[in-house]
Amino acid sequence: MPSLKDLKTRINSVKSTQKITSAMKMVAAAKLRRAQDSAEKGRPYADRMQQIVNSLASKADPISAPQLLVGNGKDNTHLLVVVSADRGLCGGFNGAITRQTRTEVARLRGEGKTVKLLMVGRKSADALRRELGDSYIDSLEGIQGTAVEYADAASIGETVRNGFEAGEFDVCTVIFNKFKSAISQEVTLKRLIPAEVGEDTQDDDAGVSYEYEPDEEELLAAVLPRNISTQVYSALLESSAAELAARMTAMDNATRNAGDLIERLTLVYNRTRQATITKELIEIISGAEAV
Repeated sequence: MPSLKDLKTRINSVKSTQKITSAMKMVAAAKLRRAQDSAEKGRPYADRMQQIVNSLASKADPISAPQLLVGNGKDNTHLLVVVSADRGLCGGFNGAITRQTRTEVARLRGEGKTVKLLMVGRKSADALRRELGDSYIDSLEGIQGTAVEYADAASIGETVRNGFEAGEFDVCTVIFNKFKSAISQEVTLKRLIPAEVGEDTQDDDAGVSYEYEPDEEELLAAVLPRNISTQVYSALLESSAAELAARMTAMDNATRNAGDLIERLTLVYNRTRQATITKELIEIISGAEAV
């Protein structure tokens, strides 16, 4: 049985840990509101950009359309842009991205594809370096948080475009955690090249059909590079908000667990102390009777 001193030391240690997790929870909660606002405000812009691409793509000639829209006709080499966090202590946030990346790489390799990885964030890059490090084309850190800059997303987008134009890969997909709520994040895969094209979602309320000048191919050539940067920027915003939400939830759970552990240790401490006092009293009484 642990001594009273050992129990007291452990209780104090858990209390110190509880103070740290509680402080981290409050910091994450304070930052989350700003990150959540940024992510939610960025969604309409990314969605509208996607609608423009859909509208232009529906009217463009597939033969003369830009390769960023229709691809280069090959599907041999895939680039995965993996967005994780630079720090841990955020529950299963990084683990979910790492597992999804590992699964996607295994699937593509099973189909005979070559896979390359552009790692954004340190945690998944470190976790996958041993088994997939030879597939890394770059590993970026320090571009996430509450102050995600569009310039960083534009730089990543330029790297992706330059690699595609140089023939280094044929398909590009970004993997990130999408913010759903303070307790929920969803691992999302979004294809960047060729651009994902859905139905032409025009403004149903206005019932407007647009005609573009110059022609659709020229507009797509100008819009598609910006669309890649916009979708990367949206992924960074979503990931940053999801990371803070996951950290807040994880630290809240850790604080609660620490409280429960303190209660159990305090109970054990009191029982041990009571047993020690009782034992000492018995020894004193036994000694007095012997005299």
